[in-house]
Amino acid sequence: MNDQTMTLLSACERGGVCKVVKNNATGSLKQRLISFGLMKGSVIKMLECSPTKSTFEIKIGNVSLALRKEEAQLIEVTYES
Repeated sequence: MNDQTMTLLSACERGGVCKVVKNNATGSLKQRLISFGLMKGSVIKMLECSPTKSTFEIKIGNVSLALRKEEAQLIEVTYES
């Protein structure tokens, strides 16, 4: 996939590396995600996803984080080369 193509974090494949373009979460969820480092410009590595793609394990810097599908769909990303 072209590194300029924007997609949702929930569409990323295991092992993929992407950069956050926009965090569309609101309220306390947005603040919690930002506190874990999930904000515009952050580089994310997709570690694992459940077989049904209902949960995702990502790594941001030294932080590993589990997200539900609904949360991952709020994060717009582009693929890193």
